[in-house]
Amino acid sequence: MTRTIREELEQREKEMLSPIATLSSKTKGRQFFEEECPLRPAFQHDRDRIIHSKSFRRLKHKTQVFLIPMGDHYRTRLTHTLEVSQIARTIAKALRLNEDLTEAISLGHDLGHTPFGHAGEDTLNEIVPGGFSHADQSLRVVDLLEKDGKGLNLTFEVRDGILKHTKGKGEILCEDPEAMALTIEGRVVRIADIIAYINHDIDDAIRGEVISPRDIPADCLRCLGDTHSKRINSMVNDIIRETLRSKEGRLTLSTDVLSAIWKLREFLWEHVYESETVHSDFHKATKILRELYKYLVDHPDYFLTLIKMESPHDSLERCVCDFIAGMTDRYAFSLYEKIFLPLPWVIL
Repeated sequence: MTRTIREELEQREKEMLSPIATLSSKTKGRQFFEEECPLRPAFQHDRDRIIHSKSFRRLKHKTQVFLIPMGDHYRTRLTHTLEVSQIARTIAKALRLNEDLTEAISLGHDLGHTPFGHAGEDTLNEIVPGGFSHADQSLRVVDLLEKDGKGLNLTFEVRDGILKHTKGKGEILCEDPEAMALTIEGRVVRIADIIAYINHDIDDAIRGEVISPRDIPADCLRCLGDTHSKRINSMVNDIIRETLRSKEGRLTLSTDVLSAIWKLREFLWEHVYESETVHSDFHKATKILRELYKYLVDHPDYFLTLIKMESPHDSLERCVCDFIAGMTDRYAFSLYEKIFLPLPWVIL
């Protein structure tokens, strides 16, 4: 019997990938049964579904660090996602891991992020009953909210990687079994996310004149390099080299590079993320989200008209949270203006 192209690709994975890699043919499956694609292995199929989703397209108008920057070269949540994917795939390819799985997790990891970056996430976490986490929301997006409530029906491995990519101020190399992705590809995405945002946030902060190159800790520059590309290259090369050298089947960084990454992240928190220069606009953004949330909860009929539904798919509060979390920055501004600001008189 002639094998399908998907089966040929699955066989190629078995022959070429590392013993610690996750094989597409060994997936734990999807939430709901569906016939397998004759062309694409499961994780490739997931990647394609994410790329074609509405929530993925909206990332281009969501804040990374700088709120609606006027310059063309600042990162958005979409460009951050693409940089994570590139770094993660480079690591996965060198370690002979499953690139399709790595890429699918990378592209889906921030689908649940709010407008106005982490300020938006903090705001929803404070006001929504039960709290809010962008990792949980990303899983909710792919499981429920996409495709008008049908979800994307992704594989277990991609969903697990999306849920467990987050780290906040936690460990760089996660050792907690409860918080760690079950696949090594998911763990690669976690460290790729850190490598990406540390380096591009420094680049954007310099561009925005929040810091200067002279402010970066000198010992980090000596260890990692004095340019954006050199620092990424040092981090990526180190994790590949040290992981291959350890032969333990777990991601590893050298002591010097791990220490430098920790120090750069602390530097960013102190001098960029929590600086008044960056935070000043986020105070206004927080006010916008708080007032939008209260208004929509207090006016359910108007809310249902906005989302073009006859009844909520969950509690009203959770549905309003879903709606606000899915907004782009500019849509949040536009809706706030429509609801709360007086419209100019039009003279005919």
